[in-house]
Amino acid sequence: MRIGVSLNEPTGPDALVKLRDELRRAADDGFASAWASHIFGLDTLTALAVAGSQVPGIEVGTSVVPTYPRHPAALAQQALTTALAVGGRLTLGIGLSHQIVIENMYGYDFGKPVRHMDEYLSILLPLLNGEQADFTGETLAGHIGLSTPRVGRAPVVLAALGPRMLKLAGERADGTVLWMTGPETVRDHVVPTITAAAHAAGRPDPRVVCILPVCVTDDLDGARARAAKAFEVYGLLPSYRAMLDREGVAGPEDVAIVGDEDAVGAQVEALAKAGVTDFVAGEFTTGEDGRRTRTFLASLT
Repeated sequence: MRIGVSLNEPTGPDALVKLRDELRRAADDGFASAWASHIFGLDTLTALAVAGSQVPGIEVGTSVVPTYPRHPAALAQQALTTALAVGGRLTLGIGLSHQIVIENMYGYDFGKPVRHMDEYLSILLPLLNGEQADFTGETLAGHIGLSTPRVGRAPVVLAALGPRMLKLAGERADGTVLWMTGPETVRDHVVPTITAAAHAAGRPDPRVVCILPVCVTDDLDGARARAAKAFEVYGLLPSYRAMLDREGVAGPEDVAIVGDEDAVGAQVEALAKAGVTDFVAGEFTTGEDGRRTRTFLASLT
C-alpha cells in the first residue's frame, strides 16, 4: 500500500508558493503522492501544474474536480496540460460533488447523477487517450478532438461510494478515491463491489485511494473533538452520511484515525488488509501532535 498525504488549501496572494512548499515537503518526506481538493479556492489543476512543475518525483492527484461545471472536453484539455506540466505524474480524480452545490450554487440539474457520470466518461476518456470523442447522450454530447500534447496516459479515479458509482468506476475508470469511508465499509462494500465490476469488464484490479483524517496523539478525546468540529459538514452531506451509517458510526470523528503510533499504525494496516492500494493521510492538527503525526507517517513510507 502506497502512502500519500492531502495538501492543505492555501490562501492569500502567495498561495501558489505555499502549495509548492507543501508539495516539496511531502516529496522530501518520501510520500508517494499528494492530493489536492477542489472546492471554492484555487483551481486545483492549474495550481498543481504550477506547483508540481517545480517539485519532481511525486505523484499529484485531484480529490476531486467536480464534473458538472466543466464540459468533459474542457476538463480533458486542462488535465492533459497539467499532466504535461508535471511530466505525466497527474492522476485525475473527478466526482459529482453534491446536490446542494450543483443545483443551489451552480444551477445545474442533479437529477441523473450516475447517467451524467457515465456519459461524461464517454467523452473524457477518449480525449485523455488521444482519441476523437464522438458521443451524444441524454445529458451530454461531445464531437471533438484535441491537439493537446500528451505525456503518457492520465489515469482517472472516481469519487464513488454507492454501488452504482462503484460499478461504473470498476468498469470504466482506473479506480476510486474515497473520503469519510471507514475500514469495514471499505472491506465489505467498496473493494468487493469495484473489484467485481472491474474483473467482469476484463479490467485489472482497480486502484482504491482512501483518504481519512489522521492524528498521532495521546489526547484521543481532544483529537476527536477537533475532528468533529473540522469535518462536521461531511456528516450532513447525504453521500458521506450514507457511508458513516454503513460503518455504524455517529460522525466523521469516528472514522478519523487517532491514537499513538502503535494504534495509528494498526488502523492503517487494517486498511491495507481491506484492499486499499493508496492510503492518503489528511493531517488536521498542528503543534506537537502535528509534528508527531508527520514524523510517523513519513516513517511508513
